[in-house]
Amino acid sequence: MPKKWILTSPVPNLKEYEAMVPWIAQTLRQGGLLLPPDPLPLAHLMGQLLAARGIAPADAPQYFECADEGDAPLALKGMAETVARLRRAIQQGEEVAVYGDYDVDGVTATALMVTTLRALGARVRPYIPHRVDEGYGLQSESLDTLFGQGVRLVLSVDCGVRAGAEAAHARAIGLDLLISDHHSVPEQLPDAIVINPLQPGCEYRFKQLSGVGLAYKIAQALLASDRQEPLAGTACAMNADSLLDLVALGTVADVVPLRGENRALVHRGLKILNNPSRIGIRELILKAGLKLGAIDSYAIGFGLGPRLNASGRMDHALLSYELLMTGDRAEAVGLATRLDAINRERQESMKTCVAHARAKIVSEPDGAPIIFAADAAYPQGIVGLVASRLAEEFYRPALVMQRGAETSKGSARTIPEFNIVEALDECRDILLRHGGHRAAAGFMLETARLPEFRARLTGIAQRQFDGQSLTPALKIDAEVSFAQLDRPLLFLLERMQPFGADNPSPLFVARDVNTRSPRAMGKDGDHLRVMLEQNRLLRGGVAFRQGKQWAGKMPPRVDIAFAFEWNEYNGERAMQLNVKDIRPARSA
Repeated sequence: MPKKWILTSPVPNLKEYEAMVPWIAQTLRQGGLLLPPDPLPLAHLMGQLLAARGIAPADAPQYFECADEGDAPLALKGMAETVARLRRAIQQGEEVAVYGDYDVDGVTATALMVTTLRALGARVRPYIPHRVDEGYGLQSESLDTLFGQGVRLVLSVDCGVRAGAEAAHARAIGLDLLISDHHSVPEQLPDAIVINPLQPGCEYRFKQLSGVGLAYKIAQALLASDRQEPLAGTACAMNADSLLDLVALGTVADVVPLRGENRALVHRGLKILNNPSRIGIRELILKAGLKLGAIDSYAIGFGLGPRLNASGRMDHALLSYELLMTGDRAEAVGLATRLDAINRERQESMKTCVAHARAKIVSEPDGAPIIFAADAAYPQGIVGLVASRLAEEFYRPALVMQRGAETSKGSARTIPEFNIVEALDECRDILLRHGGHRAAAGFMLETARLPEFRARLTGIAQRQFDGQSLTPALKIDAEVSFAQLDRPLLFLLERMQPFGADNPSPLFVARDVNTRSPRAMGKDGDHLRVMLEQNRLLRGGVAFRQGKQWAGKMPPRVDIAFAFEWNEYNGERAMQLNVKDIRPARSA
């Protein structure tokens, strides 16, 4: 689908960013590079990038150093009560269960809390439900099972904030429940101790922590409490920072905003991931074909995260949990190999389901404001991925469901113009369960009510989209010439990492660029490799998922929107333009 380019408005006070010149000079010297003879254009360009991210000149050093430590853990409402209850369980030898979600965020949060509680001497076990057999979040039957096994305290991570009925059931059977969850909160919170920065009355300033980020705050609070008053006579020697590799994995994989505290946590966690102490993570990095020492947020999002997620989608998420927790190399190699194979199976299944859903969608009348696809053959574990691909391709909210005889379970992915959780809230009388984020959600309903559900959501979308032109947009940070695309700029761009949601890799536009030798690449010719030239300066370019669109049809002169990055191949690094969109040159 054609994209509209939204060029960031010029910043009226770019002159304020000229004060960054000494910092730029020092930073380049540290990287073995020289400041350009005229440094002001580079300072202005960096100022444009910072201003587009809401970073004022005075805040630039903290941004580049990823120095946002966040509030103290006890600023989270419910934290003091949670720490006190967990400490009492440890002192009294109670059996504690950490109940996590089956995605990467939930699995890493479970591993983090089990590790912490064991270090403090707790009797603790993990519990991650099976996606198909049990379903998302806290389940009364699962709580009954845990209670029957002697568990008297359950700490949920990355789930539970909408489990009002399950919390009431836990109280009825005598099971204490602590809920930590970062998802959107309902009007009525469960009758339990809840840690969620979005809940009313919570003074914690950063509201966008991931599930594993909240688990990390609990671990910090527990370890600080133990230092003040040791549970075992001697304070636990564990350092909370040793858990940041798990925080980085879960935070990036859950696509929460990489701003503020999240960005700082991921930045610190990546340092550990690049010299991993967990044998399972090391083996997964190698199995994914990634390079130790070169792990960034992209490697998590497209390499490690999908493999860790695949177990929960196609098998059982406990496989990923075991990989994160094992200390045995042979077991780690076996688990990493198994996850890699499951991920390939997931890729093939997804490809089949996307093609099936796409065929159904294009056969329907145009103009539908929302996409629905339901089929008994869609595996429940990949409906969210299918919905994501459809929402991206058709630029509409997409709901994909595994249709069952009695009930149907599905996932929704949306576009910036449509808050999917608010829309599902309006349909709560139809749904058996639902929850999630503004951009992604899960739900379950009686199959007989699917037509009613579709009609209701279609009406909500029509009301919200009334008069809007729905076109995907690329937010462009700046227009540049190839003369500006040099090593000093690339070095400074690297200092803006980690990139991710709400802190994207900067996008640039270059006009009137000559194209040379465009060719399709990849197994199916899906991608494009091309040499690009402007004013006698050559840059290599790659355009993913654009091979079939442009190979053999590339205009001789184009305008391009792109990210500027390093490409590493066979041990060599070269500057590369990662082309996101191509248009015939305006002057052609």
